[in-house]
Parts: sequence; structure tokens; C-alpha cells
Amino acid sequence: MQVAQLSVAGTPTRSRTMVGRVGYVMFLSRWIQAPLYLGLIVAQVVYVWRFMMELIHLVHLGFGSTPPETTVMLIVLGLVDVVMISNLLIMVIIGGYETFVSRLRIEGHPDQPQWLSHVNANVLKVKLAMAIIGISSIHLLQIFINASRPAVTDRELIWKTLIHLTFVVSALALALIDRIMAGGRPNHVTGRGEQSADMKPERAVA
Repeated sequence: MQVAQLSVAGTPTRSRTMVGRVGYVMFLSRWIQAPLYLGLIVAQVVYVWRFMMELIHLVHLGFGSTPPETTVMLIVLGLVDVVMISNLLIMVIIGGYETFVSRLRIEGHPDQPQWLSHVNANVLKVKLAMAIIGISSIHLLQIFINASRPAVTDRELIWKTLIHLTFVVSALALALIDRIMAGGRPNHVTGRGEQSADMKPERAVA
């Protein structure tokens, strides 16, 4: 009878141990995403290479001949586009790794990005949406510069403008949702301050 009681009593403990191990394995599964962010670093290198090639082309074109101003402007806008996409990659790499994989442990570092100290999944979505709007603006400006060319149709201008406005509305919606969610969270610090302020007169009277 004692052996049977011990086995029955030990069953819940073993179950909790197994559940704890499964949960720990699930927690470790976040490291599966690490190769994804390493792959984005490789993509960043590719964009740096593309930027340098475009910059060399711009230097040869600007100093070797007299190209039209619109041609130089389009190349410069292409360079700006590459830089903005590169910034988007940095936000995804650093912010995504910090949010979903592991802490970077760079608190107090002089080069720590300012936005990283308060980043979370919602803030990261809003920042990415704003970066996408910037990239879309560059592409839309390139289309407007080329609007006089026969290859650019009115249909293409209308659709790209509507797509850009869709990005803007989506970013505003994400920012509004994040603000609503932030407003619904309880402010524990304020609560403590109010409670301590209410308690002071009672202590003084006592």
C-alpha cells in the first residue's frame, strides 16, 4: 500500500516536470529565428554593394559628361531608396532580435539606438510602417519625375498613388491602435504616487 501511495503521489510531480521541460523547449525555439536575422545581415551587405555601384556610376556620369538634371536626380533618389531600405533592415534586425529572440545587453553603450530603449512589437510595427511610407514616397517621386515619358501611363500613376495612400492609412491605423492599447494599460507608477499622497495626511494625523 505504501508503494502504491508513493507512486500516485509522485505522478503530479512528474507531470509538472514534463510540462516544465516542454515549456523550456518551446522557449528555446525562439533561437530558430536567429538565422533569419543573420540572413538579413547578408542582405544588408548586398545593398551596400549596390549602393557603391550606383555611387560609382553617378560619379562617372557626373564628372565624365553633362547628363540631364533629371537623370542625376533619379540616380540620387535611387541611392536614397537604398539607404532607406537599409535603415528598414537595421530596424528589423536589431528590433526584431531584441523583441523576439534575446536581449542585446547594450544598455549604457554610447552607440545604442535611441528607439531601442522602448521598442516592443507594436512600436516596431509602427516604425516599420513609417519606413515603408518613406520608401514608397521615393518610388512615387521617381514616377512623378518620369511622368512626362511615354512609358509612364496615367493608370500607373493613379495606382501607385493609391498604394502609397494605403500605406499611409495603414501606418496611421497602426499608430492609433498602439495609442489606444497604451492608454488602456494600467499606470502602476501613478497609482503608487496617488496612494502614497493619500496616505500622507493619515500618517500626519496619527
